[in-house]
Amino acid sequence: MAQISLNQIFRRYAENRTIFKEKDTLSIQFTPDNIPHRGEQINQLGMILAPVLRNERPSNLFIYGKTGTGKSLCAEYTTSKLLETSMNNGNKKIKVIYINCKMSKVSDTEYRMLSQLIEKLNFDERVPFTGLPTNQLYQKFYKILDAEEQNVILVLDEIDSLVNKIGDGVLYNLTRINQELKKAKLTIIGISNNLSFVNNLDPRVKSSLSEEEIVFPPYNANELRDILTERVVFAFNQDVVPPPVIAKCSALAAQEHGDARRALDLLRVAGEIAERVGSEKVSEEHVDFAERKLDRDKTIEVVRNQPRQSKCVLLAILRLWRRGGKGIQTGDIYDLYAEICRKNNLKALTQRRVSDLISELDVFGVVNAKVVSKGRYGRTREIKIDLSNEIVEKIEKTFGTEFI
Repeated sequence: MAQISLNQIFRRYAENRTIFKEKDTLSIQFTPDNIPHRGEQINQLGMILAPVLRNERPSNLFIYGKTGTGKSLCAEYTTSKLLETSMNNGNKKIKVIYINCKMSKVSDTEYRMLSQLIEKLNFDERVPFTGLPTNQLYQKFYKILDAEEQNVILVLDEIDSLVNKIGDGVLYNLTRINQELKKAKLTIIGISNNLSFVNNLDPRVKSSLSEEEIVFPPYNANELRDILTERVVFAFNQDVVPPPVIAKCSALAAQEHGDARRALDLLRVAGEIAERVGSEKVSEEHVDFAERKLDRDKTIEVVRNQPRQSKCVLLAILRLWRRGGKGIQTGDIYDLYAEICRKNNLKALTQRRVSDLISELDVFGVVNAKVVSKGRYGRTREIKIDLSNEIVEKIEKTFGTEFI
């Protein structure tokens, strides 16, 4: 691609000559007024939550589907419309609390999770960073929640990440809390990318959390094209993004489990690349560059946001791979994982739990876990690394400051 000078770059930005009109509309934080191809799911959400408008407690709800299928967006859209309706009717007793359980220092421990809930319920309440017994925090949370008549909807996004970090004990307490409340009511909405997540919960938690379920199917290429076509109008100046570029972004994202977030990221990064090289239009070549950049960045980000136990498992796999292991088996990984835990003062999980963590890394595309037959010796899983040396080195570098 053609290069431009530093003076040209600065001059263009100083003169505000850009191909973007409103780039933020391509981010996941943007909530559009219209969400194409999700009307059915939004209506389901609305019907489940509508009883709060009559001061009734809705059923707990579990939403699942692959990344980029619109789960969080639709939940945020529906709850915002619900709050808007309640305020218009003079009902100020409905509250929505949203927590992204994957965010660092938000739900790493049960203590931090409860601190977040308390502070979001009462902005004037500040919980010490550490020091209080957990049961005291629960009592404080119950007291603040039940201080007035209110209907609270608690949205736990990436709820599987919460359970991976601290177990399902906190979910058990939250799903049973209405038995203790006299004035308030609490409804939980759990959102997860992991379709088998609920199956691994304590049966009592599972039955309480999954009173209602909504599945979000992947988008197909045509649906993604509709989404991008709408967003292009908001995000770019006129005639900057030709139809073949939208079609290519849609087709590539459709291969990634119908991921709308991937399609939007491809379009945004392609636009940024086009702008950096001084192009007045986004081309398919820019999309190719964007795809390579996103693939590299995505893997590093996935690894960086994993819980420490998952990082220990991955570190064991990488070290075995460095030693020349081509078909690494779960037993070998567990032995080295346990050693890494011991050196870093971590309690080793069971071999079955480590096997689950390997499966999660496989879902994220960080490793490739394949079941192979050993004849009369039965079946086993062989784990391989399908990453470039460049990405492996970057992952190892991120581990360098965290593990011995």
